[in-house]
Amino acid sequence: MDLLETRRDRSDLIRCSNLLFLLTSLFFIRVLGQAVQYWYPLTLLPPFGDFQGSSLPYTLLFSIQLIILFFMYWVAWKVRNRRLMPNLRIGRWLLVLGIIYMTGSVIRIAIGLVIIDAVAWFTSWIPAVFHVVLAAFILVMAMFHLRTKENCA
Repeated sequence: MDLLETRRDRSDLIRCSNLLFLLTSLFFIRVLGQAVQYWYPLTLLPPFGDFQGSSLPYTLLFSIQLIILFFMYWVAWKVRNRRLMPNLRIGRWLLVLGIIYMTGSVIRIAIGLVIIDAVAWFTSWIPAVFHVVLAAFILVMAMFHLRTKENCA
């Protein structure tokens, strides 16, 4: 492997990890915003109910979100520090999962926009948009695992 390939590989890893950290940060802002509205409501943020897209008790949802955030940060860190090796099989599964998740998330938003009397779950915009963020994280991870020397550019 020549020096140019090594630099190109490192550059691709940095770009990928930067995108993973960006998506993690966006999700963190969403989780933080809802937590603030739950414990110390601010008028400059949307009301707590606008962040809630399900009937899960908030304490359970918050715990799940913290686990997701920890996992997202851990994965982004592993990619950045070359502690995660690409795996074609994992990449294929993540790609399928990511496409299904992204498609469902976009359809949810589309139904909320098109159907006037849609159930509240379809018009909960903050959670819907952040499901797109989570789906994008999965798709970026798929691309990381599916990358080869031939398609790293």
